[in-house]
Amino acid sequence: MIRIKNLFFLALLFSSFTSRAQQAQLPTPWSEEAKNAQLPLAEYPRPQMERQEWLCLNGKWDYIGGNNVPSALNPSVPISFDHAKESILVPYCPESYLSGIQRKQEINMWYNKKFELPSHWKNKDIILNFGAVDHDATIFVNGKKAGTHAGGYDSFSLNITEFLKTGSNTIVVAAHDNNDGRYPSGKNGPRGDYTFSSGIWQTVWIEPVSKNHIKQIRLLPQVVEKQLKVQVNSTAKAKVTAVVSIDGKEVSKTVFNSGTDVNIPIENPELWSPDSPFLYDLKLSIHDKNGTIIDEVKSYFGMRDIKLGNINAVVRPLLNGQFVMQLGLLDQGYWPDGILTAPTEEALKYDIEITKKAGYNLIRKHMKTEPQRFYYWADKMGLLVWQDMPCLWYPDEDTTIYRKAFREEFKAIIDDHYNSPSIIAWVPFNENWGAFDVKNITNWTKQYDPSRLVNGNSGFNNNPSYQKAYGDPGNGDFVDTHIYVGPTGASEPDQKRAASLGEFGGVGLFVRGHMWPVENNAYAYEPTIDALTDRYIFLMDNVEQLVRYKGLSVAIYTQTTDVEHEINGLLTYDRKIQKMVLDRIKTANQAVIRAGHDLN
Repeated sequence: MIRIKNLFFLALLFSSFTSRAQQAQLPTPWSEEAKNAQLPLAEYPRPQMERQEWLCLNGKWDYIGGNNVPSALNPSVPISFDHAKESILVPYCPESYLSGIQRKQEINMWYNKKFELPSHWKNKDIILNFGAVDHDATIFVNGKKAGTHAGGYDSFSLNITEFLKTGSNTIVVAAHDNNDGRYPSGKNGPRGDYTFSSGIWQTVWIEPVSKNHIKQIRLLPQVVEKQLKVQVNSTAKAKVTAVVSIDGKEVSKTVFNSGTDVNIPIENPELWSPDSPFLYDLKLSIHDKNGTIIDEVKSYFGMRDIKLGNINAVVRPLLNGQFVMQLGLLDQGYWPDGILTAPTEEALKYDIEITKKAGYNLIRKHMKTEPQRFYYWADKMGLLVWQDMPCLWYPDEDTTIYRKAFREEFKAIIDDHYNSPSIIAWVPFNENWGAFDVKNITNWTKQYDPSRLVNGNSGFNNNPSYQKAYGDPGNGDFVDTHIYVGPTGASEPDQKRAASLGEFGGVGLFVRGHMWPVENNAYAYEPTIDALTDRYIFLMDNVEQLVRYKGLSVAIYTQTTDVEHEINGLLTYDRKIQKMVLDRIKTANQAVIRAGHDLN
């Protein structure tokens, strides 16, 4: 009789053999660069709180995963990696080609990494940071439990100093993800259409800090008051120095106490907008009693405000006091090689660059979050962002657990991305998917972040068949419907809310050799690039009429790229083919945006 231990060994050996034979189903221009990188996605991952000293832990980790391995859900001790094991390329999820694993629904994922601290980090506290791990993560350092985290789309950090030793150290991450749609998952779930993803999917890194160090910063531009409201939270009270500069030239300097709000004057503020995405540099440092700097981070901010106002008796969103027609793309952020994770920094930027090049000024980041570097590039290049909260799918099951998890993760996501000037709206729910307490959650969102707009239930006219529709919550900042193909039937503003066409279009084009190997579909079809371009321009002509005469303020076309079975993107899923003539659609897009300017 073969012992269970030996069966476990053989299963691991077999999975290791099969993973070596994998091939990319649809490679992108960046697939092989990412696959062969010793240190993938090596850029500093948190641009609005950047430290000079840090160590990226991306790259090859030992890996053991699958349904039949020891449970990775809140384990008390790590498993052993002494015997047969695979290698995974972090931060790509194990379902992806780039990870080197490429298996679906591992459920239990165990990661192991050895590292050494730089010698000059001696006597420093060491913070271990994770961009995102889906869904339940337990962290062990040198065999001892260092902490846990639940949530697939928000970042977390642990102070691991007490667990470290001189020389080689070991981190073990146990990640567990049922992928059953009961926790916030968005399209990454059983009703979400696409390949699931699990485990570590954003950058892992460590950095040395003093015992008292900056833990969080909160930046709120106040354009009318010509000031930046700043809060710096540190592990203990300290004096903070904030220096605002432009191209290295100091424009403002303020000293204040950590843990308190301070208003930093910004004289003659240069405003941030999609046409002029001006960013100020910000340096924040805390000091000991002798005035010595003990921690310092670099940041940036944009001076802009967003609110509702009346233009010719029509409620519209105002950016810096002016109506700017928001015309954008539904952006799902999926990749055929990395699934939820862009293969490289260049790839991460590419979708933003092509959106700008095509003449849009907005994206709706649909049912997922991105690494903070994505929002950095949106801030830097000038692209407005509507940020969805990834939905849960079964809000009426174990409501005290899953609804609580939704609320907690939504708050954490807002905290993660609060400082990005590009984000101008939060979208708690989409098309009634997993919708619950929509009116209350919309109100809570508006109260928690009054500096942004809130679209409580985008496309409330649509609803999944398995649940009762919540419908229009009646509050928030938008009346929002989804019309495919549209735009006929789009919302009109009411007395308190602006009108948004949160999704429309979705016209497809088959491009042989650049489609995911499944049955492909769209809401409508055109046979050629020229025909699809003509159809798009006709839709935009109709959108312009709605802007001028029906009070429409936002229109979001589906979508940036094809995604697996969906072939209705501006680009193919592999990002190799532009499916419309960009110069022509840019002209049409700019005409729609100019129509908005004409109404001011």
